[in-house]
Amino acid sequence: MRSISLFGCRTIAALVLLFAIATATMPATGAATATADEFVPVYHPSLDVKRCAGSITVDANLDDPGWRGAAKADNFAEHSPGDQTQPEVDTEVLVTYDDDNLFVAWICHDDPDEVRATFCERDAIFSDDYVILCIDTFGDATLAYEISANPYGIPGDLLFSAAHGEDVTYDMIFESAGRITDDGWIVEMAVPFASMRFPEQANQVWRVDFWRNRPRESRYQYSWAAYERDEACWPCQWGTVNGISGVTPGKGFELLPYVVAHQSGELNDAGEFEAGDYSGDLGIGFTYDVSSEVTAEASVNPDFSQVESDAAQIDVNTTFALFYPERRPFFQEGSDLFDTYFSAVYTRSINDPIAAAKMTGRKGANSAAFLTARDDHSVIILPFAESSEFVENGKSTVNILRARHDLGDQSHLGVIATDRRFDDGGAGTLAGLDGRIRLSQSSQIEFQYAATYTEEVDNTNLTPDLDATFGDDAFTATLDGETFWGHGAYASFERNTRNFSLDIDYWQRSPTFRADCGFENQNDQRLSFVSSSYVFRFDNSRLVENMSVDGNTGRKWNFFGTRKDEWVNLSHTVQFRSAQSHIHSRYMRSNELFGGVQFDGIWLAHTCVNAHPGGWLQCGAHYDYGHRIARRDLVMGKEITTGCWATVKPIDRLSINSSFTYITSSDVDSGETLFSGYISRTRVGLQFSRELSARIVVQYNDFAERWEFDPLLRYRLNPLSTFYVGSTRDYRDLNLADHGREGWTLTDRQYFMKLQYLFQL
Repeated sequence: MRSISLFGCRTIAALVLLFAIATATMPATGAATATADEFVPVYHPSLDVKRCAGSITVDANLDDPGWRGAAKADNFAEHSPGDQTQPEVDTEVLVTYDDDNLFVAWICHDDPDEVRATFCERDAIFSDDYVILCIDTFGDATLAYEISANPYGIPGDLLFSAAHGEDVTYDMIFESAGRITDDGWIVEMAVPFASMRFPEQANQVWRVDFWRNRPRESRYQYSWAAYERDEACWPCQWGTVNGISGVTPGKGFELLPYVVAHQSGELNDAGEFEAGDYSGDLGIGFTYDVSSEVTAEASVNPDFSQVESDAAQIDVNTTFALFYPERRPFFQEGSDLFDTYFSAVYTRSINDPIAAAKMTGRKGANSAAFLTARDDHSVIILPFAESSEFVENGKSTVNILRARHDLGDQSHLGVIATDRRFDDGGAGTLAGLDGRIRLSQSSQIEFQYAATYTEEVDNTNLTPDLDATFGDDAFTATLDGETFWGHGAYASFERNTRNFSLDIDYWQRSPTFRADCGFENQNDQRLSFVSSSYVFRFDNSRLVENMSVDGNTGRKWNFFGTRKDEWVNLSHTVQFRSAQSHIHSRYMRSNELFGGVQFDGIWLAHTCVNAHPGGWLQCGAHYDYGHRIARRDLVMGKEITTGCWATVKPIDRLSINSSFTYITSSDVDSGETLFSGYISRTRVGLQFSRELSARIVVQYNDFAERWEFDPLLRYRLNPLSTFYVGSTRDYRDLNLADHGREGWTLTDRQYFMKLQYLFQL
């Protein structure tokens, strides 16, 4: 096998490592030297909180008696783009509590004409001005709540975990209100103790920080706690809130009943549209807080449908199954626990459950979660070295167990076990050990080992087109009842400082490694790579905020020593101090053995630009050009991928999100077009009130030659109490002249309605 034409892979690895060592010793640029008269940021601040002196109504007016004598946090520091500098505007936060709620009020001083705010759906606030209440109730920097609101009081929330960052699908029930004032804006929050998990003890000591995001020409971020950029642990640097005593988390019972109705129709073989009968269904969910640290959930006949269809992805030049994010609320509690470095748990593989139950708990440094489900229409992902197959099967039972022991700030050891049993025979089992160990404030190691045992379903009719073998011809790809063991291994060293980062990874998946409850769509590989980056900061520049230079190189083999891929990537990003704009460029060279053909001289040049010039507009575009493998034709293609996107808000209640992506490839030698097409998607949302909204999604998939129209009207009191009615409609340009019709024809249609209400007892 020839080496990479730009330069040898060993040489590349050596250069990247030399770059990492050299840049690790470079001094930080633009560091300010404080004097006695300058602003002094406060690291690890502390706040003593008292019970409220009276009642509080969450209405963004702070004249209630309960706010008298409330603790106040101020002296915010700008940690981005400035390095713990004094912000242009002041921020004050008031904090108090009663038996049921933690109350927080934000007073954000600013020019009201410059405040960016959208009257939008929940969780759609994160391009606005907004504030965040960050709470680590157990104080171990492992798990934290991020509770947010914009100047109109529209809520947003995320769940932070040390191992996997922010979970944007998380929802918490809390009250918020906001209003724009003559000298800025105010947000008021009431966070129920019943919505959080915290230790059962008389006096609570929580890690807390108060953030304010202020998007203008740059995306300014201010916080109560100052931050040391050489410290990679985010919650470790928060402040401390003391004085909350005599409170208990909710120990209650929640009922979540629902009723759904739907009607489907489709085009039959005779070219006529047939509408089915209207049908309905009932279901109910139960949640019981056994204690502040243990929660049990169950759902009978759960409705795990999604309100909005997944955005189409271009798969014309991939041979692997595509990953789609989980949006169903049942899986939110304990979602951080189920995440591991291997995708051992992919809850969307629980496709159509008849019933499901889950228990999550935490006691001190120990956490555990158990999930069981009965699935009516199961799916199987068959991973191979160069492709994967998605197979639909019958009924199955899924059991997932996860346990983790926290060793201190963002360090842990964990075990995971998953098992799926199919009614007609066949099973898949996985067991693994994982961990994360902090070596210093800037360095850590991560690892995981997983063993799998597969008893294949014995039904070759499910895989009629699979006639290949794997595992050095030891096994057949078709589902014919074979049994085998497999394993996967992962190890990583990471270092992140003020300006420098280094990541050295090794992955290994045996040819028989499968995760029937997860999403592992490729195996038979040993993969190693190293990546490094350095950020140059320009604190005194009026044009450039920062600039980063990145490089990575890696190599992949199969389990029998054959080199499958090797590559080098070099990239460069410039963040400007205008319109929150940045430009990114990347150049890649690689050699790959695919489908038995050796492809040398693969290359890609990429550039993209993104900007947020005002509250009414966000936009971006990208362009890729290079020589890439056309994988379905097994030839080298001259490939172009280009696209653009924009979010336009003509008024603060109307949002229009549009995206367009086009890809084409032609044979490098003959010039023959190999594939070409595009996907266009537009989502228009109108917010009538905080509870009532409407949206329509219009999508065209040129590869499938299909239009989709998905309107929806929704009334939502909180994340779980909701009513919606909607439709999905697909059209295709079919030749139906024999049936007296030509042009675009309705091929699939569905009407649906759902009513769901949360009862808290």
